[in-house]
Amino acid sequence: MANFRDIIGQQQVKTHLQNAIKQNNISHAYIICGEAGTGKRTVSDATAQTIQCQNRIDGMDSCEICKSCMQAKSHNHPDIKYITHEKVSISVDNIREQLTNDIDIKPYSSQYKIYIIPDAGKMTEQAQNALLKTIEEPPAYAVIILITDNISSLLPTIQSRCITLNLKPLNNDEIAGYLTSHFKLEPERAQIAAGFCQGNMGKAIRFASSENFQEMKDQILILLKSIDNMSITDIVNTIRVLAQNKNNINDYLDLMLLWYRDVLMFKVTKDNNILLYQGEYNAISKQASMRGYEDIEKIIKAIDKAKIRLNANVNFDVAMELMLLAFKD
Repeated sequence: MANFRDIIGQQQVKTHLQNAIKQNNISHAYIICGEAGTGKRTVSDATAQTIQCQNRIDGMDSCEICKSCMQAKSHNHPDIKYITHEKVSISVDNIREQLTNDIDIKPYSSQYKIYIIPDAGKMTEQAQNALLKTIEEPPAYAVIILITDNISSLLPTIQSRCITLNLKPLNNDEIAGYLTSHFKLEPERAQIAAGFCQGNMGKAIRFASSENFQEMKDQILILLKSIDNMSITDIVNTIRVLAQNKNNINDYLDLMLLWYRDVLMFKVTKDNNILLYQGEYNAISKQASMRGYEDIEKIIKAIDKAKIRLNANVNFDVAMELMLLAFKD
């Protein structure tokens, strides 16, 4: 579990939740929304632990030492329950067995009984409708927290009955400071990781702690700096290399996006100081002069389309080939 002191940024969300807890004005249902890596689980855990804490600090944060906090931290609190599922989706049976059939049982040791659904967007429509009935008429002691990176995956009727808290991207200084203090990263590497993660703390931590990140970045730089002179055979060979790293392909694609973001920004501003790839000024300025705005935007769209195709389980080689050919057109 966690406390509010562990949350980096997100001050508006923290203030809302802490005031609700302090004033005993806690909603029966929340949606915590944000892309993967923005800290949704940390916010949810901190909220649950603080609500249940027996000795809150200023009424607004958990003490971390009372029996309730110790149980929460060990994921052994009888009144904090996580909805789990073994299959791809959360079925109506999962919701009934773990939530709707359990919620009428009063809390064992606390004022509240808290249910957290970490993958709320994976609930089937049947599961959401079963949950809806509970959200509409919840027991006074019930708090339901839905975590999702895509609020549109939740029924409008669910959304309308919950308080939605959107987590926003962090600024680079917040991320770099955290990486420097908690991971003992050199300031320069922390700034690079912060720049590449685009406000996403989870991605920044992954990049900062990954031994493969520099290798991944170097591979992408070689590709993007030479793409204009590559033959079809070279592209096929490049796809083979990328295929060996399918599990990290979204990171590769993000690095490509950031490269062309630099190309576009330099074309507009001619300002080297705003580049994420600071050491690649010559290559970036060359590509900016060679490509028109429409060409750069077409490449960026091709990368986004590759992500969509891969998420839809389109053949990996086909998706990569279509994307790389768009780079050269």
